[in-house]
Amino acid sequence: MRTHLDCLPCFMRQALEASRMVSADRRLQEELMRRVLRWAGDMDLGLPPPVMGQRIHRLLRELSGNSDPYREAKKRQNTIAMALLPELERVVGSSSDPLLTAARMAVAGNIIDMGVGGAFDETSVRASIGRAADEPLQGCWDDLRRAVESARRILYLADNAGEIALDRLLVERLGPERLTVAVRGGPAINDATMEDAVDVGLDRVVKVIDNGSDAPGTILEDCSSSFLELFHKADMVIAKGQGNYETLSEAPREVFFLFQAKCTVAALHAGFPIGSRVVTKSNSSYPGRK
Repeated sequence: MRTHLDCLPCFMRQALEASRMVSADRRLQEELMRRVLRWAGDMDLGLPPPVMGQRIHRLLRELSGNSDPYREAKKRQNTIAMALLPELERVVGSSSDPLLTAARMAVAGNIIDMGVGGAFDETSVRASIGRAADEPLQGCWDDLRRAVESARRILYLADNAGEIALDRLLVERLGPERLTVAVRGGPAINDATMEDAVDVGLDRVVKVIDNGSDAPGTILEDCSSSFLELFHKADMVIAKGQGNYETLSEAPREVFFLFQAKCTVAALHAGFPIGSRVVTKSNSSYPGRK
């Protein structure tokens, strides 16, 4: 997905919010904002938005001297999600369609996203999960289910901290023995890293790897060779979250996406109303894709 003009003010907002979260030093905040403004003027709009997100957050870490500015926020998000997990496991276990219910819960957890404007807390996460039973997944769920039934090797691309705890519900229903879960290779906003996977116990359920990149998405050119080998050889790839959708929607292979459409640009590109809980895929003639 290419960067749209509407993405530019979002970069500014994200940079300003991040700089204020990390430091009260106005000089640091001003330096970050001026650099991002210059980059925005020169950037290639043909690239996906997470390319700029990666540059912004690399610079934030450099200027602040903080290697992971969102670490404490991610720990809080993991704690919130883990507290909800036992109750949600009972809901999924008693469902007439555990795979669909687990997918709905996992997508509901995609509200935990610090890269998109809008605040969230335990109340909003609970509300999102509470709506999961009544709000259907829009898109090609039946295609995803058929692909799951025939796949021997599935690569599952995680998105955010906190959300990764709820991914356990879906991972367990997909069959951990045939799954590999990939997290980010370095800090990127509140995206999940190996530290978060360990924090929520996902590494005790399924094989977890990192993709070798600190981008808030999956920029294939920036990923490790070992990740790319798995990406291309897997029978099926499932990618969570908008960042993964933005970077892989034109991927050279079929990728299934599960996410909440939280911004107008991504919603328009996917062909669904904003706020939708979406199942779609790359390289697809599915009519929902535009």
